[in-house]
Amino acid sequence: MGAALLVAGMTSDAGKSVVTTGLCRAFARRGIRVAPFKAQNMSNNSMVVRGPDGAPGEIGRAQWVQAVAAGAEPEVAMNPVLLKPGSDRRSHVVLMGQPDGEVSARNWQDGRARLAETAFTAFDDLRSRFDLVVAEGAGSPAEINLRATDYVNMGLARHGDIPTIVVGDIDRGGWFASAYGTLMLLDAADQALVKGYVVNKFRGDVGLLRPGLADLEQRTGRPTYGVLPWHPDLWLDSEDALDLAGRRAAPGATTRRVAVVRLPRISNFTDVDALGLEPDLDVEFVSDPTRLADADLVVLPGTRATLADLAWLRSRGLDLAIQRHARAGRPVLGICGGCQMLGARIEDPEGIEGEAGAAADGLGLLDLTTRFGAEKRLALHEPAGYEIHHGRITGPTTNGTVTGTMVHGSLEDDAARAAYLADALGVVSAASFPAARAARLDLLGDLVEEHLDLDALLELTR
Repeated sequence: MGAALLVAGMTSDAGKSVVTTGLCRAFARRGIRVAPFKAQNMSNNSMVVRGPDGAPGEIGRAQWVQAVAAGAEPEVAMNPVLLKPGSDRRSHVVLMGQPDGEVSARNWQDGRARLAETAFTAFDDLRSRFDLVVAEGAGSPAEINLRATDYVNMGLARHGDIPTIVVGDIDRGGWFASAYGTLMLLDAADQALVKGYVVNKFRGDVGLLRPGLADLEQRTGRPTYGVLPWHPDLWLDSEDALDLAGRRAAPGATTRRVAVVRLPRISNFTDVDALGLEPDLDVEFVSDPTRLADADLVVLPGTRATLADLAWLRSRGLDLAIQRHARAGRPVLGICGGCQMLGARIEDPEGIEGEAGAAADGLGLLDLTTRFGAEKRLALHEPAGYEIHHGRITGPTTNGTVTGTMVHGSLEDDAARAAYLADALGVVSAASFPAARAARLDLLGDLVEEHLDLDALLELTR
């Protein structure tokens, strides 16, 4: 049986994904066969991978990137439970890569036993096939209201007797209090598996931290295994909307402005990451119609709730702003749910997204119709791109400067992106997305090698 390490966090967005990805890269460089794992993800950013039977399956985007960092083939066992929020109280469940109904806030606790069993089985399977499994927790292990049925943080650690490190984002402040408090809220058996800490996003002289780290170790008996610095070039495919930020053009560049509509249930917004690499493009996420007025390109991204987000667009006047933009002859790009919104009509007779029989007129910029059905389409495209959707469209996906596509990730293909930018904006592409991703993963591996005590972390796993 292989070794394992759990990377937990003091909060959501503390840096668990970054540290896990960096460890996967660094350990793989040492010749260790590494697999990433996250028992349960709650994210609308996902990726299609090939399942054990060759059929496509769906996992969280972060685990896909971590597998790439580890040099491992991404597989559904790396993220056995994926929850895709459709509203504040209801999520679509993906189990071992396949749709598995829905879960609501009301029945969430009762349904966790089956999800836990699936997650533990997947973890044990990976551990039997790899030298090391680097598992990422979710949220915080100190969410004591959820501990009784937890299978993602200390529940997983107890299942596999997994040594655990806790990561915190010091850029937010309160790191020492969070480090101490996280440990103190755990019961004794959980505390025994917490072996130490990692500081994330530190700016300045690390010498200023050392007295506090020494005091923390004296109080808790647990060391800090390293201090990762904040780095301006470090950004990865994000797991959730907490990381939604624009990608700014190079200073002094002759820029075109790309406005991405920040939908309430936005999904797979990593589709525009490749645009953010282009030195002549300023990419900004917006929710105010006035921010579309001077945009050169408007992007309607994917969404987990097409009809609800379409209604939201209209409530804010964004529909009129997008229509004005298109009728002025300026380009609009819709991806998946965004493509469906650009059409003439959307129908949901079976209530896949909500109420059965729901329907609405689209923005009328493409002569297509969308009909939702129970069967979910999962498909991989070459050389880049994938499909994840219930809605099936009929009709043309282009109309002058308005373009729609149901394929996520197509802009990651350098040739496809270059052709679109030349045609839509007259911009010459000057970036390679695959090369940029590899460089970011190598940078992260370098930072982890330099600033974390990898030898000590490996010793923990043994």
